[in-house]
Amino acid sequence: MSADSAPLLVDVERPMRRLFRYLRPMRGRLTFSVVSSVLNKVFDLMPPLLVTWFVDVALRESPEWLSAISGEGIQPELIALGVLTVMIFAGESLFQWMYSWGFMTLAQNLQHRLRVDAYDRMQERELRFFEEHRLGRTLSMLNDDVNQLERFLNASLSDLVQLTVLVLFAGTVLLSTAPTLALIGLAPVPLIIWGSLRFSKLLEPRYARVRAAVGELAARLENNIAGILVIKSFTAEEHESARVEEVSDDYRRANHDAIRLSAVFVPLIRMAIAVGFAGALVVGGTWVASGELKVSVLVLFGMMIQRILWPMTRLGTTFDEYQRAAASARRVFSLLDTPSQVVDPAEPLELTAVRGEIAFDDVVFDYHRGESVLRGLSFRVADGETVGVAGPTGAGKSTLIKLLLRLYDVTGGAVRIDDTDVRGVRQRDLRRQIAVVTQDVYLFHGTIHENIAYGQRANGVTEPTFEEVRAAAQAAHLHEFVATLPDAYETVVGERGIKLSGGQRQRLSLARAILKDAPVLVLDEATSSVDTETERQIQESLRSLAAGRTAIVVAHRLSTIRHADRILVLDDGRVVEEGRHDDLVASGGLYADLWNVQSGNIRPE
Repeated sequence: MSADSAPLLVDVERPMRRLFRYLRPMRGRLTFSVVSSVLNKVFDLMPPLLVTWFVDVALRESPEWLSAISGEGIQPELIALGVLTVMIFAGESLFQWMYSWGFMTLAQNLQHRLRVDAYDRMQERELRFFEEHRLGRTLSMLNDDVNQLERFLNASLSDLVQLTVLVLFAGTVLLSTAPTLALIGLAPVPLIIWGSLRFSKLLEPRYARVRAAVGELAARLENNIAGILVIKSFTAEEHESARVEEVSDDYRRANHDAIRLSAVFVPLIRMAIAVGFAGALVVGGTWVASGELKVSVLVLFGMMIQRILWPMTRLGTTFDEYQRAAASARRVFSLLDTPSQVVDPAEPLELTAVRGEIAFDDVVFDYHRGESVLRGLSFRVADGETVGVAGPTGAGKSTLIKLLLRLYDVTGGAVRIDDTDVRGVRQRDLRRQIAVVTQDVYLFHGTIHENIAYGQRANGVTEPTFEEVRAAAQAAHLHEFVATLPDAYETVVGERGIKLSGGQRQRLSLARAILKDAPVLVLDEATSSVDTETERQIQESLRSLAAGRTAIVVAHRLSTIRHADRILVLDDGRVVEEGRHDDLVASGGLYADLWNVQSGNIRPE
């Protein structure tokens, strides 16, 4: 399947089965939690039996086993039952603590592992995923959907275990005591289970729509908060409020659709329970009056049937949580299961001692089928050479940078570094050899020092010294500004570097690239949005930084590359001109047109 036709996310069959397979590494804790929950429910079901035995003792019909352990007489038997009662409640409390602790820690462990695995998988995805998949939806999967699975494991899974034990244990006790009466009282159980499964199937698509709607809502909110400056500048608050209201209303209506159905479940189940409960008491009371049934057995049935049937009203809530969890699991595992379109080779070549020679050999590339951006692009950059890349908008300038970094794979031809096809090496090894400064600088929330040192820290390189960080800032003409700040290099730059100007962010990004000290330097429109003085300083930094390195400088502002060793002019995905600045201006071609427009020397028609 080609990259342009491959789905961003695949569908996942049987997501809950997949969730439980995911729990296999934690099966020890899962077993501990399930066993503790089972024992807790067994102890919880003992009070009806205790009451039955107390009634038998009071009526002088004590069970033989009780007389055997306590001795003859009402008082010893009552004391023995009292001690047994305390022991049973102590056991119930102990196992409740154990299963609560077990399921909560299991849920937290799974939540942590699933979120980290989903994030790691997301980082492996090709750039297309992030360009075409809205950020809010991804954040919704990493947060809301993972949290939904945690809530299910934390409470609903234990409820399912206890309901199963409840039916099996209590049903066995009742059937062994009075089979006919048990069948009357338990007659609604099959109907309740069938109804629960039926409701579960009906709820499944509704909760899939709920999870999709919450993803859309998160995407809209994230998009608007990130673009708040534009919203305010264009006085678009009312327009955006309406758009948020629209997606929020979609989420509300999706939830209402699910709630309408789930709310019907409990009343219907309660009516079925009432029929079974009343039937058992009426028939049992008749048998007690005729002497066919002991009073203690009727007491046992009255209490135990209630213990079985009434908790089944929670099946609606439990299946509701189950279907919410299934919808969330499908979305999370779809992220984990969808293969990336850019993968490392099975047997990667080593990329060491890189000189920095770069070659594009007849490269063809299209983002979407039939819409080629590069059409047989070919050029070579010698190691240590500084090459500028110019051309009109849409010529493919930024695309060639993405292919060099292997953020996308070529559709045809090859991109090589030191005569090695970039598809033959690990992406990690390739990108470590390239320092990139882009037009849209992204700074992490942290200090200036942390942002400059980010490249070395993130790659496990030895922590750079303060002197190294300062030297990089000086080379990028950033130090003079930092020195004026009260906290200097410990100044927090704010979210996305919002506390710095565009030129300051650009120089910080350049300092980060200088500190990386990679053999290949790439500047992608690095001066297009800065003032003239900042551009001059960046040009000075570039000349010193590019010494001894291979540099590719993509520029819309041609003054940035006028001193390059060579300039490539792209148009329609091909190199149409090549040479030094003065020669290209003198030739009167496309580059000369671009230069004349930017310099104000527009040639007459």
